[in-house]
Amino acid sequence: MILRPITGHDQDEFLELVRASVDLHHPWMSLPTTAEEFQALIARYDQPTEECLLVCVRDTGAVAGMVNINSIIRGRFQSGSLSYAAFAPTAGRGYMSEGLELVLRYAFEDLRLHRLEAQIQPGNKASIKLVQRCGFRQEGYSPDLLFIDGAWRDHERWAITAEMTDIRPTPPHPTQPTR
Repeated sequence: MILRPITGHDQDEFLELVRASVDLHHPWMSLPTTAEEFQALIARYDQPTEECLLVCVRDTGAVAGMVNINSIIRGRFQSGSLSYAAFAPTAGRGYMSEGLELVLRYAFEDLRLHRLEAQIQPGNKASIKLVQRCGFRQEGYSPDLLFIDGAWRDHERWAITAEMTDIRPTPPHPTQPTR
């Protein structure tokens, strides 16, 4: 698996994969379904506090999923919030596990974050198993956390820190205070 940033050139493939994955994603999330919505996604992730990475099959380049690092906060926090989605044509093959491991390495080594969080609806067993496989710990429960599919949805809070992984320590990000 490889990671690469999403670009405007991915629009047609991305929208086709979203259409093919409606049943897989519902009711957990909704992704862009039109060119306008896709362009808004590209604009959102063209910010230093947001990353949208495609998980691609190394041999073919086919997009298997995506992982977003949202709301990156620097300073004393050095944290980001994850969201992710597999795409139906390649779901169930372990690609997202490998892709999320690559995202952890990227976030902790390259972005020099300290912590990543994932908010997951309790009924989304596949998503919970994914973060468990990658070493996240459950930290709590948030009623009515996110507005999804027309209603406020409860979420479990899962998190991982750089120290919980086997990723080698990196120097702190320049925005982290010395004390």
